[in-house]
Amino acid sequence: MTSKLLHQQSLADLLRRSARRVPDKVAIRCGNVAWTYREFDSVCHRLARGLCDIGIRAGDRVAVLARNSHAFAAVRFALARIGAVLVPVNFMLNADEIAFILRSSGAVALALGPDFLETGMAAIARDTKVAAVFWLPGETASTPPMTMRSFDDLCASRPLDVSVEVDGQGLAQIVYTSGTESLPKGAMLTHEAVIWQYVSCIIEGGMAADDVMLHALPLYHCAQLDVFLGPAIYLGATNIITGQPRPEVILPLIAAHAITSFFAPPSVWISLLRSPLFDATDLSTLQKGYYGASIMPVEVLRELQCRLPAVRLWNLYGQTEIAPLAAVLKQADQLRKAG
Repeated sequence: MTSKLLHQQSLADLLRRSARRVPDKVAIRCGNVAWTYREFDSVCHRLARGLCDIGIRAGDRVAVLARNSHAFAAVRFALARIGAVLVPVNFMLNADEIAFILRSSGAVALALGPDFLETGMAAIARDTKVAAVFWLPGETASTPPMTMRSFDDLCASRPLDVSVEVDGQGLAQIVYTSGTESLPKGAMLTHEAVIWQYVSCIIEGGMAADDVMLHALPLYHCAQLDVFLGPAIYLGATNIITGQPRPEVILPLIAAHAITSFFAPPSVWISLLRSPLFDATDLSTLQKGYYGASIMPVEVLRELQCRLPAVRLWNLYGQTEIAPLAAVLKQADQLRKAG
């Protein structure tokens, strides 16, 4: 391995370094899948080769239309490994809206999750440049169409040549934002821009390598993707992934996996508090609670502090264009600066 490669600073390098530091630590759990950091790094290495084999090259835009899964996380780091550009797509959009993003970004490939085959194929047919489509497994077992290449097929490839070099100043992702009053705009972010934002998340968010983090909000959004999953991989923390942000899923996962860290918007925190499972679930391992996207009502803040007294809270604010963290309210400011 050349000294130049050793000093690369791309998103893929963060995973590679964590795999060298903590190879046998659990990196990803999703459904019945569990990968150590060594295994996760190997999967991304082989997936990167599989993507190259279907024609994906550095600079190519690859869209992902899928719920959270181990496969989504692998695609994120495999694309970074070959210098291709991630374009995560909001799965609540319709085919016309998705087609606009595919055209605007110039996407040449689309990864489809089990719930979005019909919508995704309809979007592709609307004058896009998408030439390759592949299937991503979800949290539960699913069968891809016979005519579509699968995630497992791509991961069966031989490992990627380790000499591939990715410029940290190169484009890493295009995340589309707004669209409430006009067409959405694609925020173009480099590897270095995202990584420096990770540093802010880790320091100001009190994140640590021994965190066991639950990722339940959509990874297509910059908050879950780049304020939590990315920094956790950087640190070598353990990540539990689900695509179902409902109390009957979230609360049992916290107990089953001894979750220490969890992010959700106020609406989801409120749904947890109102669930009949809340008081019946062992939440004693939870130490760090994060929220953002909207203001937490003061009454709910007080209730959270009362019913989860051991949990420290952070209020996070930012913009997609800046990767996205901008401002943080820590524990002492939750009520002092409410609203």
